[in-house]
Amino acid sequence: MANTENKKLNVTLVKSTAGRLVKQQRTVEALGLRKLHQTVTVDDTPAMRGMIRVVSHLVSVTEA
Repeated sequence: MANTENKKLNVTLVKSTAGRLVKQQRTVEALGLRKLHQTVTVDDTPAMRGMIRVVSHLVSVTEA
């Protein structure tokens, strides 16, 4: 787990959560995303990567 303390990821919501599974909707909310094309910066941790993997078809991710 070296060099992950300071790493950040930019997560952008690119598809709507309308009609998606409740788990996916709640995961997007937990990431801090509320509107389409909104971008949030999150820590690069295994927990965040797991959340991003759940909704990978709805978001785009870049390194900050």
